[in-house]
Amino acid sequence: MAAPALERPTTPSGTQTVTIAKALNMGLRASLERDPKVLIMGEDVGKLGGVFRITDGLQKDFGEHRVLDTPLAESGIIGTAIGLAIRGYRPVCEIQFDGFIFPGFDQIISQLAKLHYRSQGKVKVPIVVRVPFGGGIGAVEHHSESPESLFAHIAGLKVVSCSNPVDAYWMLQQAIECDDPVLFFEPKRRYYEKAELDTSLDPLPLLSSRVVRPGSAVTVAAYGPMVRTCLDAATAAAEDGLDLEVVDLRALSPLDLGPVFESVRRTGRLVLVSEAPSESSVTSEIASRVQQECFYSLEAPVLRATGFDTPYPPSKLEEGFLPDLDRVLDVVDRSLAY
Repeated sequence: MAAPALERPTTPSGTQTVTIAKALNMGLRASLERDPKVLIMGEDVGKLGGVFRITDGLQKDFGEHRVLDTPLAESGIIGTAIGLAIRGYRPVCEIQFDGFIFPGFDQIISQLAKLHYRSQGKVKVPIVVRVPFGGGIGAVEHHSESPESLFAHIAGLKVVSCSNPVDAYWMLQQAIECDDPVLFFEPKRRYYEKAELDTSLDPLPLLSSRVVRPGSAVTVAAYGPMVRTCLDAATAAAEDGLDLEVVDLRALSPLDLGPVFESVRRTGRLVLVSEAPSESSVTSEIASRVQQECFYSLEAPVLRATGFDTPYPPSKLEEGFLPDLDRVLDVVDRSLAY
């Protein structure tokens, strides 16, 4: 079920420089203003404004009945949101850290993902589950996970990830407007990176990928926190005369691989980058689909730079775990060596 076109928010239009965190806050504010049925719920989202301050000031402006501090119970948060959605509300649930989502896993995959199908379309559950995900912040265990592939595998869920303030602002509003449940993965290590946001421009469709840097030598595709890493790698490669094309996937389920196929047919090479482990992942699915659709265009196997197939390490070791500019460029070199 596609998200409808958004009405213009009452927030002032025009260009401003904002962080991803601020853009998410602005998107939530616009949705709360637009629709009185939108609710925000989660641990510390009200008075504190969230541990990353994404919901800062919203309870003060919209009240405790629309921005709700909940108990520390993810299963209860998701289950309560499902009941509210059945009654016509549009809950936005915050999972404080990625690794905390698993107590609510059963509610998400057994109830949230299935209700529309189980009721033959009679019951809609327009719920957004916001998940700060990924590493790079020096956190302790359970605070730096990348569980997106688990949810991308579940029919009935839409899974998306923003990588910049513009997408953060628009994609979150589009997810809230969508009548289907959406898992919204936010790159926490990028929360405070800045870019220009012009709220007067039209957004891209929610479930679409896009080329963020044109090139001709190798296609490099990523999502969430790794998009910035790939753009930095492309800048470094350009100093050596190598022209990388970077694709931001944006939607992980359903995947929009049209721009990826088109790019690979031009470059003949594809490198996929993610923080998540490589086995049974979003990147492995994309590799399979590209091999199927672009076989005669490929000049090299589809290669990947990902996290390792191990539990996320202690913070002192995460720099070696996460793909960085050098690892991306090393895989690009391997692709060009074929």
